[in-house]
Amino acid sequence: MRIRAQTADDDSAVWQVNKSAFPTPVEAGLVERLRTEADPVVSLVAEDDEGVLGHILFSPVSLSADPDFFAMGLAPMAVMPNRQRQGIGAALIREGLEACRQLGCRAVFVLGHPDYYPRFGFVAASRFGIECQFEVPDEAFMALELEPGALKGLAGKMHYHPAFDAL
Repeated sequence: MRIRAQTADDDSAVWQVNKSAFPTPVEAGLVERLRTEADPVVSLVAEDDEGVLGHILFSPVSLSADPDFFAMGLAPMAVMPNRQRQGIGAALIREGLEACRQLGCRAVFVLGHPDYYPRFGFVAASRFGIECQFEVPDEAFMALELEPGALKGLAGKMHYHPAFDAL
């Protein structure tokens, strides 16, 4: 398996992965919108000889306490259903976090399963006094400082890219 940046040639495969991994095509549409409207984005695919198996996307988010603070949101992440639970998602997350680090991103936020994301260092964003723009369970909204101490003193609300408002 290889992980690499998504290219335009991958668009239909990425659509199919997201459509297959989620109950509706909403996330697949979100990926397309974010790739054209958000800047910068980190969009990676996992592939093997069979083709694209998984996809992950990171897009900029904003913090009410400091609109210029560079942070990203991890969403969505998808793996073909017949290839889930094989480490593909974990590999995409690790590579994606490193790509965010290389861009100078200081923190990453995720709205996800509280038993899964902590293995990558994510903790409840409420520890930093940061809440999600959407009403979600506290334990499901998490943050990871890519730069130690980066979120100190930035209590307030985190907002995803406007493309998320359509969800």
